[in-house]
Amino acid sequence: MNTAEIVMYSTAFCGYCQRARSLLERKGATIREIKIDEDAMQRDVMLKRSGGRRTVPQIFIGDRHVGGYDELAALDRAGELDALLGKSA
Repeated sequence: MNTAEIVMYSTAFCGYCQRARSLLERKGATIREIKIDEDAMQRDVMLKRSGGRRTVPQIFIGDRHVGGYDELAALDRAGELDALLGKSA
């Protein structure tokens, strides 16, 4: 089964980014992490993709903007994250 590409915009010192990374890694997901504190152009890309949200992480699974860690964890608690990741529940 194909798995969706996961893109996470983050910064170096971000507890919520670490939590999101850990949750996704426990699910066996591969994450393409973009550190916006190292590349100012990517901050602009994140703002545009996320509809102006400035906080990190901003997580995208495939074409879907999940949001931050709280939204990611809520999807997991609701049993919807595995389906988004392209995994069997």
